[in-house]
Amino acid sequence: MSTKAKINNVRNIGIIAHIDAGKTTVTERILYYTGRSHKMGEVHNGEAVMDWMPDEQERGITITSAVTTCHWKNTEIHIIDTPGHVDFTIEVERSLRVLDGAIGVFSAVEGVEPQSETVWRQADKYREPKIAFINKLDRVGADFFATVEMIKERLDAHPLILQIPVGLEDDFRGIIDLIHMQQITWDEDSLGALFEAQDISSDVFKTAEDYREKLIETLAENDDDLMEAYLAEAPIESQNLLDAVRKTTIALKLVPVLCGSALKNKGIQPLLDAIVRFLPSPLDIPPIKGVHPDTAQIVECRAKDTDPLAALIFKVAMMEGRKLSFIRVYSGKMKVGTDVYNPSRKQKEKLSRILMMHANKRERVEEVGAGNIVGVVGLKESSTGETLCSQDHPVLLEKIEFYEPVISIAVEPKTRADQEKFDEVLEKFIAEDPTLRVRKDEDTGQTILSGMGELHLDIIISRMQREFRTNVNFGKPQVVYRETIEKQADASAIFDKEVAGQRHFGEVFLSLSPLPRGSGKRFEATISEESLPQEIITVIQNSVMESLESGSLIGYPVVDVQVTLTNATFKESLASELAFKVSASMACKEALSKGEPFLLEPIMDAEVFVPEAFVGEVIGDLNSRNGKIESIDHKKGHQVITATVPLSRMFGYSTSLRSATQGRGTFSMQFSHFDRS
Repeated sequence: MSTKAKINNVRNIGIIAHIDAGKTTVTERILYYTGRSHKMGEVHNGEAVMDWMPDEQERGITITSAVTTCHWKNTEIHIIDTPGHVDFTIEVERSLRVLDGAIGVFSAVEGVEPQSETVWRQADKYREPKIAFINKLDRVGADFFATVEMIKERLDAHPLILQIPVGLEDDFRGIIDLIHMQQITWDEDSLGALFEAQDISSDVFKTAEDYREKLIETLAENDDDLMEAYLAEAPIESQNLLDAVRKTTIALKLVPVLCGSALKNKGIQPLLDAIVRFLPSPLDIPPIKGVHPDTAQIVECRAKDTDPLAALIFKVAMMEGRKLSFIRVYSGKMKVGTDVYNPSRKQKEKLSRILMMHANKRERVEEVGAGNIVGVVGLKESSTGETLCSQDHPVLLEKIEFYEPVISIAVEPKTRADQEKFDEVLEKFIAEDPTLRVRKDEDTGQTILSGMGELHLDIIISRMQREFRTNVNFGKPQVVYRETIEKQADASAIFDKEVAGQRHFGEVFLSLSPLPRGSGKRFEATISEESLPQEIITVIQNSVMESLESGSLIGYPVVDVQVTLTNATFKESLASELAFKVSASMACKEALSKGEPFLLEPIMDAEVFVPEAFVGEVIGDLNSRNGKIESIDHKKGHQVITATVPLSRMFGYSTSLRSATQGRGTFSMQFSHFDRS
């Protein structure tokens, strides 16, 4: 199937948005109208095809990014439906890393919400062309043009309105296509599968004309060919506009804006047309660049089946107990039964099966070419972020950045039978999820799980019990702090011992000084290479960085510290790596305790959406949690309160907010920075 699709007829797109903006509902409609699924799945009744995990169906949210393939007008579209909850940001990050374009879904009621901003910026980072789809126009409080303004202001984007709604809220009837100047209405009896384009009704014709003129002006400003025709007052055909929209979208100059109501089955077919017309195929984007693992020379990977293989593993999942690797093929071909090379591990791997994915269902194929996104079974060692290539033409593609966890819980198996499965299950979760960390607490012997938020850890515990039948006891969530120092401190340490019949000697002098918040850890050596060999300086640096993983206060990682190697005593016949490693560690620990260490805690950006009648109570509650109110914005009967709050004070906040607002308040929260508690 997939190998037959020409590469210029392939689209790799992601659907991104804030939680509850309607991403999964949009995806479900796309699958229904393209014939990929024969029943319309709904999120609210737990029947969405793309939300296939039991936890997703129960909670009505997307947890894991699901991959599917569908066809529309001779184009093969690979879609990744990503989560909207901040705890699962890594799912969005690694999906966007391998996609060529994105659909940003926005609720016409709430507009651009915090997580919409986060995922949009992630797409910007990977220079991905985007389309904005303004959803929920049938809802009370919907405001299409206010949402467009928010896209402009909050996302620093340049929206290009291609459609405007006909009516809003209960009166939402359809959309006007400004390029073809047609009014499109949907047949409700056919679940929106049938629609017709007709002349624009007289009451909105003048508005449509005004917005079409703005559309042409904006395009002309960004496209030279159209500017010439515009200035010459030559007739501008619909095809000229379509070509200009495609060109400016792929060049990241403009963002086409479409609209509709996915739940009411309106606006999806024109969105599919826009994906095909305006978003790039793998041939329309610059070739991805990697480096040769041995020579570090830049290697360009072109989207051609005839070129050497270059593919990236962007996700690993355990499905029915087997390891399934999700892969984007950038160049070359992959064939079942052949060997591929992992340059990071310098190992060969065999491709046992290649699968076209449809959420948790799959279809076997014998080979796939450049531009495809597939699942592969058979990779034993390779993991997320690693490259697969041919051994004759090795290449390393850029890895995926992961996030640091901010919250921990202690877990322990309930029974001896659970104990036997426990470590194996944890290994599987870590392979799947790079933001999950596991460590043993040496004092208590407990296993500590660290993740991105309460919900993240909640889902892990739930999956342990459901999928892997491993029952565990777990404690209350604990905040993951950082440590730093108040003032400069110097220390030295000597290691002078006989080990295994040989004397080892090393003396190290270190100076530690505080850095501004968010600076991380730095090391420098002011000692010359003549007095201390470079390999010993490297040993000292590695030892210091290892020591900073556990601070002197409670044992949390140390950040915002400059470590300077000021001096060292090197005795030629007695010097050893062991001696300098131990003395550097001892000197670092001593300097940390002298530097008046203190804790830094995670500070969160919170946005609370609350009816006007309850604003006073909510602000009072945030103040009692040491929150700092940044702004209060008015929005159609609601107020949006933006604040920064310590994470340690936000446990159980959703329950407090519900009781303070009679269940009508909502909030979202994402990590901002570490600061003094």
